[in-house]
Amino acid sequence: MTQPEPPAPPAEPWPSLPLAAWKDTYATLHLWTQIVGKVRLRRSPMVNHWWQVALYLTTRGLTTSPIPYGERLFEIEFDFRTHRLRIETGEGETRTLALAPRPVADFYREFMARLRELGLEVKIWPVPVELPTVIPFAEDRVHASYDAEYAGRCWRALLQADRVLKEFRSRFLGKASPVHFFWGSFDLAATRFSGRRAPELSSGGPNVAAWVMQEAYSHEVSSAGFWPGDDRFPEPAFYAYAYPEPDGFADYPVHPEQAFYHRELHEFLLPYEAVRTARSPDRMLLDFLQSTYEAAAELGGWDRAALERSPAPAGRGRGT
Repeated sequence: MTQPEPPAPPAEPWPSLPLAAWKDTYATLHLWTQIVGKVRLRRSPMVNHWWQVALYLTTRGLTTSPIPYGERLFEIEFDFRTHRLRIETGEGETRTLALAPRPVADFYREFMARLRELGLEVKIWPVPVELPTVIPFAEDRVHASYDAEYAGRCWRALLQADRVLKEFRSRFLGKASPVHFFWGSFDLAATRFSGRRAPELSSGGPNVAAWVMQEAYSHEVSSAGFWPGDDRFPEPAFYAYAYPEPDGFADYPVHPEQAFYHRELHEFLLPYEAVRTARSPDRMLLDFLQSTYEAAAELGGWDRAALERSPAPAGRGRGT
């Protein structure tokens, strides 16, 4: 009699994610999320600060959530359990394509073909954004890596970040963004607002028009999130910044001791590795989020009494 195989050992809740081990996969996956995200951008009604373009964490991966197409709806999900991209309509029709090593050009062509098979004709600007060097999607045969193990690790790290950021968000009574994933910069973000308008930005970012950034930063913010890193800081990190940055922000004493202000990025950073190996990752991350927010709110003169509430006692559900 054949014995059933033992269950696989549970995955690390906070997995190791050294950038050097998956930077090529990261670069390719970043472009794939831009292609999918641009479809959501094209079909979704405008929401303040571009919130309508973001993706969201799920127990399987990243989703667009339902996208309108006339009276129809469709949803696109990166499934990092089965490593497939799934497109599903409100009528129940589905199409999938494998997440596997392939050039961006092939992914783009196959993805758009699957949309057309479902009667979804969507035209996007077929060029990446927020990157210093860009290749049109249809021509990009340079980026073609996909390591399923590290794509899964990235998703699990994002899940943990999403969970803690949602706890942090619950402490704020003022205007606050959802916890959402921006495909332009490949980061998970949560933003709080003072309620006041901000000085208008005069420039954009890499391959981003100034008017796009002006909409994103039309009001004063304290923003924090998770980011896999790049050449300026080549490891994953949690970040926090303020716009406009108040005087003294860079020198404000924040927690924990592993956090520091990055002068080139104009952000506080807390290495992901420090969080994942901490005795209490949640506590360390919440300390970072709270202290960096206080740097923005205290130095920026926010009305904290009107905007904040104390954390709910452990185990007490809201609304019960």
